[in-house]
This record gives sequence, structure tokens and C-alpha cells, in this order.
Amino acid sequence: MVMLHLFQECGFNIGVAHANFQLRGDESEGDEKFMEEICKKNAISFLTKRFETESYSKSNHLSIQMAARELRYKWFNELLLEHRYDFLATAHHLNDSIETVLLNLVRGSGLEGFDGIASKNGKLIRPLLFATRLEIGNYAKENKIEWREDRSNATDDYSRNFIRHRIFPLLKELNPSLEKTFGESTSKISGSIELVGIGTEQWRQKFERKKESQTLLDKKGFESVKNPESILWILIKSLGFNFDQCSQVIAALHGQSGKRFSSTQYELIIDRDDLIISKIQTELTETLIKSGQSEATLGNFKMKIEKQDKIVFKDDPLVAFLDADKLAFPLLWRKWKPGDSFHPLGMNHKKKLSDFLIDQKISVADKEAITVLESGNEIVWVVGQRIDERYKVINSTVSTVVCGLSTVD
Repeated sequence: MVMLHLFQECGFNIGVAHANFQLRGDESEGDEKFMEEICKKNAISFLTKRFETESYSKSNHLSIQMAARELRYKWFNELLLEHRYDFLATAHHLNDSIETVLLNLVRGSGLEGFDGIASKNGKLIRPLLFATRLEIGNYAKENKIEWREDRSNATDDYSRNFIRHRIFPLLKELNPSLEKTFGESTSKISGSIELVGIGTEQWRQKFERKKESQTLLDKKGFESVKNPESILWILIKSLGFNFDQCSQVIAALHGQSGKRFSSTQYELIIDRDDLIISKIQTELTETLIKSGQSEATLGNFKMKIEKQDKIVFKDDPLVAFLDADKLAFPLLWRKWKPGDSFHPLGMNHKKKLSDFLIDQKISVADKEAITVLESGNEIVWVVGQRIDERYKVINSTVSTVVCGLSTVD
């Protein structure tokens, strides 16, 4: 209500969005009615929406607080687009920021968790972060600004409330100027975080490289630092890896290659010289390709199949030229497996596919994406690598099947 008052005093063009989470019965209804009357009285655009918060919380396995947060911010962002507002303003204050830092400390956050609540994040602004809860309350009384209290704020049911009612008063006994000290500390920490960002980018330029859809981190980048697990965590936490996993990776860094670590969407594999990070592939099983079929998919891969009488050869490992008369449809496209063998192009003898991949220096991570195309239980193409000598196009070939590999958009 103080923020609304200040925006009015400054003459901004504003609207009010009120989220009714329907969690406090008559009180929730009273809050909505109160806001509607205030906005009507002051000719302010009033937007409101009711949410089935409890059912959303259960169906999405979220706490009530997290469910309410997701629901309201999704709606707020929709309103920004629909009504073409420039900013979304929330009334978080300095004490909210202090509580956030204490919660992050308890939960084991990194340095950025001690930066407090950001005053601006894209179109989200928090113009009251400079003021304490007490200062805002005093301003409201002095200017006769009406407000309503959420009774849940007076309980210790939530972690934030426990810190507010139990922990913060004790810290104030140690330092009566805690809010002022905190504000100064967050400014210092913000500078440290900015400097860490610069250092991280320099590390990436020296030790990180991209290979198609993979990110490779050179092991050498972790050898000359005192806290390699912390460095690794800074680099990959955004991909869902936790600090404990990073510690395990560093412990296994110089062990046998092939050890794997996974987050919900990404996989990290320790290879000979690098840590290889890639998005977890859709499970590769197998698919049949019938005669006349022009396209097939397997996991994140797509194969185009075309029969041609006249061909122009391309020096491209993602394209295979096969003698059509030697193929027996349906073809089987599947993930490779131990025990597979074929006659690599240019060789007149059989070779184990596992040995072929080693000779080609295919990394452990890349091996996971290797597939083969079969005809009558014989491998005709190690997809993206090499065709079988027995199925190559020769002078007497009448018709050719051309297969081209790409990734699914």
C-alpha cells in the first residue's frame, strides 16, 4: 500500500494486480474487496485473479508458498504482455532481503545467495528495498495509509517467519544497526560476485570449448586451483548439478575414464582429458525403416532415405551411399551394442565395432550416441562414421540408397 501511494504521488501510470490464492477464507475475500475499493476510489486499473492454490500445490508437488509464487508470477508476466506495462513492481523491503540471505545461508547457498534480493531483474523492479519494515510502517501511519495484515505473517509456520520472529530479534541484540550493516555488506558482496563473473568468463575462454551439442571442460583447468570442486560447481550449477556431485567428480578426476554423473537434464562424463557435458538423450531404442519410407527418427536423430539412379558423391560422414540391390528391407536402425562387428569401408575383414570406435578416438560420451543401420542382421552403416565395405556403391551398381543424418529440431 505504501508503494502504491508513492507511485501515485510521483504521477506514474499504474495498474494493480491482485492475486487471490483462496487460502484464508473470508480474509482472502476481504483483501480482494479492500483492494478493489481502493483502486475504484483512486481511478486505478484493477486486475484480479483467483487461483486454486492447494490443488496446484498437490498436483505439482510444491509447497504452498512455491505454488503461490509460480502462479502469481506466471500471471504477472502474462499481464505485462497483454496490457503492455513497462515494469512489474513488488514491494519487497530491506528486511525481506535480510531474511532471504539468512535462508540461503541455512540452505547452503553459494556467494550469490548472500547478495540479497535484486532491485531489478529484467522487467521486475523492487523500489522499496532501501527501506526497513519499521520505516514503511511508520510512513504508512504518518500518511494515514490503510493496509491489511495477512494473519499468517504472525505465525512461525513458514521458515521465513521463523527467521523473522525468532532469529532476527536475536541478531538485532548483537547489532542494533543490523539493517544498515546488511545494506553495506550486500553492496560489497555484489562487487565480489561481479568480479567472480569476470574470472569465470576468463576461465571458460581458456579451458572450455564446444563440440557440436557438447561442452568440454579441460581437466587442466582444475589442477592449479585450491578449491576445484567450488570452481566446477560455479561452472555447472545452472545445469542442475549439486555441490556434492562436483566434489565426487573432482575426487574421480584422474581415475578411470567413463565415470558418469547426472542431473535431471544433463550428463557429465569423465573422459581422458576433459569433462564432457551433454544433454541427456531421448532413450535410443530401435526403429524399422520400410521400403519406400523417406524419413525415420530415433531419439534426437532424424534420417532421410532416398533412392537414386544417378548420384553425386559427397565427402560427408553424415551421408551414406549404399548399393540398393544389396539391401533387404525393412532396415533396422538401432543403438550400437557390445559384440557388434562390420567390415569398415576399405577393409576386407571383419572388425569389432568397439575396436573401431577406439581407433577413431570416439569419446565415452560420443559412444552413447552411436547408432547402426542394419540389413538382414548385417551392419551396413555405422551412422555418422563409416559404411560397410560390402554395401558400397561400385561400377556395376544400378541404383543407390542415400541416407542422410541430422538432429531433430
